[in-house]
Amino acid sequence: MVRAATFWLRPAFALRVVGRFQRLVGFDRAMALASSALTALVPLAILCSALLVHLGGKGIAERVIDRYDLTGDGAEAVRDILSPADDWTPLGLFGVVFLLVSALSFARAAQRLYEQGWELQPLSVRNTVNGLKWLALLAGYAALSGWVHTALGHRPLELVAAVVEAPVTAVFLVWSGRLLSAGRISRPHLVPFGLIGAAALTGYSVVMSLYLPRMFDSYTNRYGAFGAVFAMLSALFGAMLATVGCAALGREVGEELDRIHRGDRPPDNEVRQEWETVLRQARSRWQTGRGLTRLSRRR
Repeated sequence: MVRAATFWLRPAFALRVVGRFQRLVGFDRAMALASSALTALVPLAILCSALLVHLGGKGIAERVIDRYDLTGDGAEAVRDILSPADDWTPLGLFGVVFLLVSALSFARAAQRLYEQGWELQPLSVRNTVNGLKWLALLAGYAALSGWVHTALGHRPLELVAAVVEAPVTAVFLVWSGRLLSAGRISRPHLVPFGLIGAAALTGYSVVMSLYLPRMFDSYTNRYGAFGAVFAMLSALFGAMLATVGCAALGREVGEELDRIHRGDRPPDNEVRQEWETVLRQARSRWQTGRGLTRLSRRR
């Protein structure tokens, strides 16, 4: 276990992951994904909520409130944003076009993540058909995830639901890569990203089950109903940042596994030398810092 940890956490590999994340412009990419998701998902949530209420079920707002145990101003803000108006009528042509454009914009933002992460030529609007298929896949994943949390989420920290949902998330990430890359990324190259991303998003879901109610209450107390929008954007940004980071890590893990398969694994003495260099530099900086501290105290 120690040898495996020192191998996968060795400085050269960690620097490659950081470099990959920087080439993805990770923070900007995460914010672009979160903004596109918010623009696309809020109108779709209102539409789906109206349809569910019309069919006699719970609206999206009530489902969100129940899942995260929201109360007070936070729950009221979610109702104000995600609940359809009482005089709701079916969407007109402009509304349908807006929903379609915003949803496809989110699909293209996700598509650019895979294209840049795996260094592919951008397809842009030429991949629109696969973008529509991905949106259908996303809707199915969201529905299945909601059902899992409804059936199994009433546990401490929703751990059971999160564990059950993890394989579904892994499959969703792998199939997303296949669709949004138009089949240019093979499944074996996407599996490391799928597994790492599923683990990270599962942990993020557990953390947010604790933190999100506080965030909703804090933001709505400060900004009113718009605070719920800020809270949703913050939660989406965290999820997208984890996804972008896992894409960088998954790509490098996949390439490292290919090297190992070809017999290019670095020898143990090289890995030890990397760690010894890092430790030697850390000791040198620690001693320099202590010396400067002592000198400043004497003065």
